Amino acid sequence: MTMPTPLCPHRMQVHHIHQETPDVWTLSLINHDFYPYKAGQYALVSIRNSDETLRAYTISSTPGLSPFITLTIRRIENGVGSQWLTQDVKPGDYLWLSEGQGEFTCENLTTDRYLLMAAGCGVTPIMAMRRWLAKHRPQADVQVIYNVHSPEDVIFANEWRNYPVALIAENNATHGFIAGRLTREILVTVPDIALRTVMTCGPAPYMELVEKEVKALGVSEFYSEKFFTPVAAPVESGLKYTTLNPLREFYAPVGSTLLAAMESNSVPVNAACRAGVCGSCKTKIESGEYTVSSSMTLTEAEITSGYVLACSCHPQSDLVLA
Repeated sequence: MTMPTPLCPHRMQVHHIHQETPDVWTLSLINHDFYPYKAGQYALVSIRNSDETLRAYTISSTPGLSPFITLTIRRIENGVGSQWLTQDVKPGDYLWLSEGQGEFTCENLTTDRYLLMAAGCGVTPIMAMRRWLAKHRPQADVQVIYNVHSPEDVIFANEWRNYPVALIAENNATHGFIAGRLTREILVTVPDIALRTVMTCGPAPYMELVEKEVKALGVSEFYSEKFFTPVAAPVESGLKYTTLNPLREFYAPVGSTLLAAMESNSVPVNAACRAGVCGSCKTKIESGEYTVSSSMTLTEAEITSGYVLACSCHPQSDLVLA
């Protein structure tokens, strides 16, 4: 079985699949070789063992503690990656993964006071780090706040019984849940919150709320891992984009990345890591002004020819795309 892409060199076999909630599954993978990753990181997965379609998923297991490498995935309607992984993949099948990627990990931090905050599927790196802290920093004071839509949406429900956690349910809150959404009133009950390192993961609006509220309460050490949230609806003004094949014009607000502009206008583009690492969103620009924040995986010849990573391209004028 040949490696589909050098970006995903690690072959793993699905051992078993566990349903966490009505729309979330954990795939437990057998890894026969050394697999380097840190608690909280993500991996790129080759979808249908393709060299073109890659998707990024948090590694929800914890290095040195979990017998398997695990991916915990929410099934998204029409999601190319999540539909395949949660519906078609069966025990015994093989998946190809990249090495662990991303900077969202507690392993490099020296603090002993944490506030870990998650919403929905954003809990996957949070649980990976919570286990790691319990094992390697047992003296650490770790508070956890976890937001879900309803009690049935708690991921890792049985495992949370091992750790102190404040559970907030927006709907149908039962015993053991705080009803409603995250508020400053909840945050001020966290002891010594200003002295804690806050690490959070979830949808973009949740992340923005957490950052605003904890910084208002004096928190200075703040780290976030944004999960991808679908971009806004198309607009009628701003910078103009022209694709040559097929010929089409569309617009996006000034300040949008090229990837956001393309996705909000339903222009086909592959995107996995969204962090300028994996190279799957490579796009050629024929003309226009732009800056880039990453060109990893691109050769000098490609850069000279006008290729960019769409997630890391910041248009400064109207653009013409190949």
